[in-house]
Amino acid sequence: MKTLMLVRHAKSSWDHPGISDHDRPLNHRGRRDAPDMGRRLAERGLVPDRILSSSALRAHTTAQLMAEALGFDVDDIIVDERLYAASADEVLRVIGELDNEVGTAMVVGHNPETASLAHRFSRDVGEMPTCAVAVFTFEEDGWYELDNAEPKSVLVETPRS
Repeated sequence: MKTLMLVRHAKSSWDHPGISDHDRPLNHRGRRDAPDMGRRLAERGLVPDRILSSSALRAHTTAQLMAEALGFDVDDIIVDERLYAASADEVLRVIGELDNEVGTAMVVGHNPETASLAHRFSRDVGEMPTCAVAVFTFEEDGWYELDNAEPKSVLVETPRS
């Protein structure tokens, strides 16, 4: 069994027009929502064995805040530049490289690729607002097998749900 948590980064700030897209920080709401979502996942027993994050500041900060709330060591977050400005297929390729010993993985990224990949797995997933988490459980043994897999279960949590 594999459990995949797809996370859209928390709300980012647009207060600094001169900053590159890659370096945009979270705003106040994002800094509030990310640990809250981490706590909600922990309450459901959804704690990842591995966290992958886009290299963008807003995604990495989201991953760190969620990790702290989940009791996951922030130093163990894997920052992967391929998850920034990626397609859904590219994100799936990165996931497919995970060690099969990993049972539960969290991937913190961006839209539209996060929503696109979530919709590929299940049409039951609606909009993916900032800091939304789509959790999929698969019966497959290997991460590389998720390409055409149908999830056994689907859960979507948003900051407002």
